[in-house]
Amino acid sequence: MRLFHLLGFSPRNFFYFIKSFPGYLSDYRAYKKQLSTNKNLWPFGKTYPIFHDKYEESGILSGAYFHQDLLVAKKIYQKKPTKHVDVGSRTDGFVAHVSVFMPIEIIDIRPQNSKVENISFLQADLMNPIGDTLFNYCDSISSLHAIEHFGLGRYGDPIDANGYIKALNNIYLMLKPGGAFYFSVPLGPQRIEFNAQRIFSLAYLLSLFQNKYEIVDFSFVDDKGDLHQNVLISDNLIQDNCNCSYGCAIFELQKL
Repeated sequence: MRLFHLLGFSPRNFFYFIKSFPGYLSDYRAYKKQLSTNKNLWPFGKTYPIFHDKYEESGILSGAYFHQDLLVAKKIYQKKPTKHVDVGSRTDGFVAHVSVFMPIEIIDIRPQNSKVENISFLQADLMNPIGDTLFNYCDSISSLHAIEHFGLGRYGDPIDANGYIKALNNIYLMLKPGGAFYFSVPLGPQRIEFNAQRIFSLAYLLSLFQNKYEIVDFSFVDDKGDLHQNVLISDNLIQDNCNCSYGCAIFELQKL
């Protein structure tokens, strides 16, 4: 199935085409007949068939991105930090949410030329050492579903097996003592799916925080896309990665 997508062919879309095309032609003829008395007001342009929407739910209210973006934006709204910076999170989800109620500065290795109110941009590779001006730079920082990509070359970044470690170290240096770090990555048996992403085990994630952060809150999105909020981290959860193969771990951390 993945090979079909890499080649630009979607079996799912092809199935919907076969299933829906006769009905589409029938609807097209019926609509054109109804419009015949008023065709000058609504002239037909190019056809643009959409076959799958009628078989799906009314929008997606599940999944890692939906839940993490909403959850973390709500936490930031409640905390009202002085300066919030984001590293690599989704701009059309999380960043947009935060920009509604406060300024947010985003950092990404790729350029960004759009100008949007309350959103400023810094192009930087956080696998490189940061300058003095970025030390103790902010009291709130986030990186949601981004660190797993660092050093895999997917976004034009240089290949670096330790790229994610370097980025996390730089985030730590940017954050003021006592500041909040909102962090999420894929959760499951630890592995690399090159060049898409790394999946982190819960045990390894916890080791990355030792002597650096206090865990204020842990939530996760399971393999079905459902959110489990304010979860107590137990040995069983650590051992089986919250019963996730490809879930999403969401942390609110406080810098020691």
